[in-house]
Amino acid sequence: MLDVTRASPDARAYARAEELVSLLTDLYGAGLTRIAELAGEHAPHLVPHLIADELVASLMLVHGLHPDGLAQRVEVALESVRPMLAGHGGDVELLDVDEDAAAVHLRLLGSCDGCPSSASTLQNAVEEAILAAAPEIAIIDVEEPTETPGPGSVPITLGPKPEYTSCPAEPVAP
Repeated sequence: MLDVTRASPDARAYARAEELVSLLTDLYGAGLTRIAELAGEHAPHLVPHLIADELVASLMLVHGLHPDGLAQRVEVALESVRPMLAGHGGDVELLDVDEDAAAVHLRLLGSCDGCPSSASTLQNAVEEAILAAAPEIAIIDVEEPTETPGPGSVPITLGPKPEYTSCPAEPVAP
């Protein structure tokens, strides 16, 4: 809607719409902050349930209210895919989280290291888990195998995720 308003011949309409969105975001953020404070004070047993809810957790992330740090959220995401990787004789190790660069550095272990299907395994399972838990991550870097890869192996390097000027899921206005 902001993009449609931006294309309007009235530049003031876009500025007003953008200000309205900002004010509403601030209002809802303040309300969510208060809810989180009250839950922490009066119903601390509720906080883990709020964090476990995907929608509530994502709102808490947007407003800087999520109680778990970035490295902890990434590790939890990796824990969620480890059983699947173990089923293929592999694992993934978190080497570093660089909050300033919004980057995660990983190493594949076991059979996943150098496995031809590692690229799709990492791309689909590990990356999705990390980005769901830590949407602020822009770079997922995978350490190359130190051994000489065998025949048919595929080296894996993920670059930065694309930056969009608008939501790619939104329909384009005619």
